[in-house]
Amino acid sequence: MQKPIQELAPRISDCLKLIYTLQEQGQKVSTSVVSERLGVSDATATMLFKDFAAAGWVEHMPYRGVRLTPEGAQKAIEVIRHHRLLELYLARELGYSWDKVHAEADKLEHVISEEFEEKLDALLGYPTVDPHGDPIPSKDGVMVVRQGIKLSELPVGQSAQVVRVSDQDPEKLCYLGQLGLYPESFLHLLSRAPFGGPLHVRVGQPPDEVEHMLGLELADEIIVTPPSLSSQ
Repeated sequence: MQKPIQELAPRISDCLKLIYTLQEQGQKVSTSVVSERLGVSDATATMLFKDFAAAGWVEHMPYRGVRLTPEGAQKAIEVIRHHRLLELYLARELGYSWDKVHAEADKLEHVISEEFEEKLDALLGYPTVDPHGDPIPSKDGVMVVRQGIKLSELPVGQSAQVVRVSDQDPEKLCYLGQLGLYPESFLHLLSRAPFGGPLHVRVGQPPDEVEHMLGLELADEIIVTPPSLSSQ
């Protein structure tokens, strides 16, 4: 399976990308999780794990499922680079809304060549983040993640800037867009209801501030940078 990304079967590159994402989130990478997220059978997920292990891309970890080896992580990063560059191109150059770019990039990431990727990177000005605030790996595989905390963890009375939205669900992204909660937007946490209740936030800057109530589930998906972190 030592092939360029565009020559890998879509299921293989999708699985590599998923394993990397699950690891990044600190989740267990099991056959059941992978089969559910990719929409394949447990037997197919098990076969993928075996093929990846034979290729030296993953290793089995007791009680943690599989983990990418350095070689496997590099291969996954190549897929992620294609995907996130395409997302940004679709949003910036073709006018796609940020809730639609993920699905379109999923279809295209498997077929573009390395030459096309390099030209895309140059056209976009060598960007470092995609429309959702996710880091775009460099050509040599370096991924710089901006530091932040979940909005749900922000102290009441604190202001912050959105740096990343970690969920790719189109309906959630569409809703957050309606609230103005895009990467680089500013907000202020006015209050937090007890017992897992919603957050009362003020979004934007004067004179265009708007107040919204935001559920805890969505607040967990929004990564923000308080002033104390953004100055570092």
